[in-house]
Amino acid sequence: MPVVEAVATVPVPPELAFAVSQTVGSVRYRWDPFVREQHFADGATRPGKGVRTVTRSRHGLLMVSEYVSYSPPSHVGMKMVRGPWFFEMFAGGWRFAAGPEPGTTVATWRYNFRCRPALLRPVAERIGTWLLGRDIRRRIAGFAAGCADPVVVAAAARPDGGR
Repeated sequence: MPVVEAVATVPVPPELAFAVSQTVGSVRYRWDPFVREQHFADGATRPGKGVRTVTRSRHGLLMVSEYVSYSPPSHVGMKMVRGPWFFEMFAGGWRFAAGPEPGTTVATWRYNFRCRPALLRPVAERIGTWLLGRDIRRRIAGFAAGCADPVVVAAAARPDGGR
């Protein structure tokens, strides 16, 4: 099963880095180049294990995902519940650890996936690894920029987490 990963060191502590990663709405769109539209599903108003989100990517693709872990400030994990036809399975995890300098965080984002149909899987997964690798690098770069953006940081530091 293919895995793509990106790592960035950001200039905020893990608690704040995690909070930035969980912002929603206009604050999220300010830093996340992948998300065109995103909202909680089923009446949820905040992230948490079992909560589902609906995300439309910049590519126009729609995915419903569910938090399978939510452990601030260290990690969050999700799995695809429903998504593009070519994904048989898609899941991801974002980890946040104290960085090498005080007040910094090392963010590690990892996605794994399986494509369908099985006959095309070898080629589809090579293409998917390239495309998702490019997207995850852009996305974590946007996250790093968000962690240096005073508007994003101020919203993430609020008690409502920018919601």
